[in-house]
Amino acid sequence: MSARSLRRTRTTAACALAVAAATGLTACSGLTPGGQTKAASDVPVSTKIPTDKVTLTVVSSENAGTTKALAKAFEAAHPQVNIDFQYTAPEDYDKSLNLKLSSDSAPDLALLNKLGTTVKAGLLRNLDPYVDAYDWKTTYPSTQLDQWRARDNGQEIGVGHQWAAPAGFSVVGVYYDKPLAAKLGIKAPTDRLEFEAALAKAKAAGQLPIQLGNLQGHSSFIVQSVIDSSEGAGYTSAWVHGKPGSSVLSRGGWDGARTLASWAKAGYLPPGANGNDLPASVAEFTKGKGLFLFDGSWDAQVIEKAMPGKAGFFPFPGVGGRATGIGTSVAYAIPAKAEHPDVAAAFLDFMNTPEAAKIQFATGFLPVAHADKVKAPAGDVMNDVAKGWKAVNDDNGLVNFFANSTPTMNDTLTSTSQQLIAGKITPETYLKALQDDWAKGHK
Repeated sequence: MSARSLRRTRTTAACALAVAAATGLTACSGLTPGGQTKAASDVPVSTKIPTDKVTLTVVSSENAGTTKALAKAFEAAHPQVNIDFQYTAPEDYDKSLNLKLSSDSAPDLALLNKLGTTVKAGLLRNLDPYVDAYDWKTTYPSTQLDQWRARDNGQEIGVGHQWAAPAGFSVVGVYYDKPLAAKLGIKAPTDRLEFEAALAKAKAAGQLPIQLGNLQGHSSFIVQSVIDSSEGAGYTSAWVHGKPGSSVLSRGGWDGARTLASWAKAGYLPPGANGNDLPASVAEFTKGKGLFLFDGSWDAQVIEKAMPGKAGFFPFPGVGGRATGIGTSVAYAIPAKAEHPDVAAAFLDFMNTPEAAKIQFATGFLPVAHADKVKAPAGDVMNDVAKGWKAVNDDNGLVNFFANSTPTMNDTLTSTSQQLIAGKITPETYLKALQDDWAKGHK
């Protein structure tokens, strides 16, 4: 998601989340090529942490405090381990990452904003042995790990080897104005028919059904939510991850494109949607202008502060009641030249514990696991977000942002959606543009 504008928000710490806040985690700017080195995959691994003093070096562009807090908790549990957290601003981090990974003083853990050249250049350690040693396939939903799996060429995602493990997530769903919903006699929809009925009821009552800022293409949240729920997480994840032969020219694709067009034509979206950005639409929503808002968990605290106890959240209703959600994570990889890979893996494994879940939640991210162990104050919208996140994970329904499918997809989503909402192109033209961009990006 190239939410370039939101790289400067609270999550500008990790492009993966900074961008998430923008439109859906797009890949960050290109990485500087580094030296070739074979990723260690056949070296024996251990889950035991040495009793001698160890310093674990971690490089990152995450500044929300999550990694630091996780490091402090890990050190408390293992006093012999000292974690040296080295922060670099996002705009400089990716430019220098490959050089850091290829140097003789490579870190033990490195935040990844995307796969690609780091994998192709052999700069990362294949984590498959640790996946087996720690049984991560049981701990994590497969859709969480799949976002950080790739073939050795770093291209097709979701297959091949595991190169990184998540440290905290964000997810997109639907916020709703609880007082306005109550006034209209509407409850949180549990299926598509109920959602469509709520839109019609709000419009008939003179209320704006959906608040939206589409200056940077955030209507993609609507389109993708519909497609994900219609096709299922597996189908759309394959498209986002570049699986050969994948296509958005499908039943669900037509549903998503035509839904956005029909909602715009029916007056369900604000007239000035194409001129407002996401923060502006959030501000309008908190002022009571809009029954629903498609947005990510990163804005939950902003919404709660502006309308305490008055906002709810739910995953967009899927087929058969299965929950899907657009989202991705901050993730860390072990460099091929890491001095302490086993200790680094132990720290990664700590990130999916109940203790880590509370830390991730308290610092603004959704937990890697144990979403049922986190809780915000009564009435806080984050409780709904946590429940929605648990439902998405229980149904293995997480899908990466469409904007992350190619380097140029965010621009395509933005320009074509603005024309679609304005009635200047057809849903078919819009959808074909997305598929053409995908085909060009996955030659």
